[in-house]
Amino acid sequence: MISALDTLTPAQRDLLDQWLPGAEVVADRSALHRAGTTALVLSADDDRFLVKTTTEGVRHIDRELAAHRSWLAPWTDAGRAPSLVEADLDARIIVMTHLDGEPASTSPAIHDPEIYRQAGELLATFHGQASVEDEDYEPELDERALASLDGAGLEAGLTERLRTEITSWPTPTTVLVPTHGDWQPTSWVVDAGILRVIDSGRFGFRPARYDLSRLSAQDFPRNDTFEKAFLEGYGSDPREPEAWHRLQVRDAISVAAWAHRTGHAEVAALSVDTLTGLVP
Repeated sequence: MISALDTLTPAQRDLLDQWLPGAEVVADRSALHRAGTTALVLSADDDRFLVKTTTEGVRHIDRELAAHRSWLAPWTDAGRAPSLVEADLDARIIVMTHLDGEPASTSPAIHDPEIYRQAGELLATFHGQASVEDEDYEPELDERALASLDGAGLEAGLTERLRTEITSWPTPTTVLVPTHGDWQPTSWVVDAGILRVIDSGRFGFRPARYDLSRLSAQDFPRNDTFEKAFLEGYGSDPREPEAWHRLQVRDAISVAAWAHRTGHAEVAALSVDTLTGLVP
């Protein structure tokens, strides 16, 4: 039988043998991660570790390592995120401590406002570490959105309305903060009512509002107490209406282009409905 460790490159396997000699695979979590990523839970000396490797060209391990080295301390010091154990960027392998807990996305916790309050509180701590001003952020995103329109498979009238609106948008200087990049229940685990954070592979400096996009689209609509609890924990609402509208339009165009390119007709149709609602 082929071991999950056999999927690693020789360089990755050699490093793992040095770092965690005699480690055994407890679980293979690769299916829960992005294409090109291997994620294994290993046991060594009565401790458990999460090992991630990626193929060349998959940038998530670069981002996760950057987050661990410079920005995750507010969470790791409080035991709310895994700690970095070892890493080799050239070999594309990272070893972290393993967090106990149940994935929030498949737990009853997904229906508990307290979990969203904790999510807001943790995110505010993360965002509050630093901020920088960027004059090019909005113009660059507008250029990408306009380029994506050509491959989004949208009908001509909607495409033209979107193009007209995007080219009319202001391009203010934007305040960027450290963001998780995938802030939603699939990136959380819950242990005895305590929320912990996993998977920082989409870390980057962005506007704070970016980390509310998935929750606003998928979770807040299920129950308005979730949004209320989240904002209570966060302490404010970073979704300034005009900037939030621009973010929603760009995101929907990006999803539409992806769905058209990959043949996901249902997702493409939902994106059209979203865009039609945003830009009548």
